[in-house]
Amino acid sequence: MEKIRVIIDNKQKAVKIPTGLRMLVRRCCTAVLRMEEFTGPAEISVIFVDNEQIHQLNLQYRSKDMPTDVLSFPMGEDGVYDVNHSTGAKILGDIVISMEKAVEQADRFGHSLEREVGYLTAHSMLHLLGYDHEKGGIEKVRMREKEEQVMTELGLPSTSSYVLDEDEE
Repeated sequence: MEKIRVIIDNKQKAVKIPTGLRMLVRRCCTAVLRMEEFTGPAEISVIFVDNEQIHQLNLQYRSKDMPTDVLSFPMGEDGVYDVNHSTGAKILGDIVISMEKAVEQADRFGHSLEREVGYLTAHSMLHLLGYDHEKGGIEKVRMREKEEQVMTELGLPSTSSYVLDEDEE
């Protein structure tokens, strides 16, 4: 596989980033690209933020007045990407993860913070590659299957369902 550059920036102080989490994010990005048979060098930016920061981004870019767990900002469309002229890498886009939400969701779903951040990274990487679950249906199912395939490959298989009972929502 060609060179994959994952630039990680921690812009929050609410959650201490565990040792090895940055490496897990890099491995997750690489696993998604390998699974999708992505060719050529690639560059991805991953930013860790807090709930307030992601709330502002969600409001600004999606008109949703609430924090969310992850946002994806793809730099390409239909497999065509901007290129970093100094490296020749395709710039796939930005992944923004709320570390506070990741901690909340890891607790809620009964798994590790590593599993949650890995899952959010895989989910967002698929968005950068053009997948969209917002309309539901088969695309949503396909995305979920691919996310779980990557998580299993990384040794972080699902131990619980992401579907909550009505009283847990």
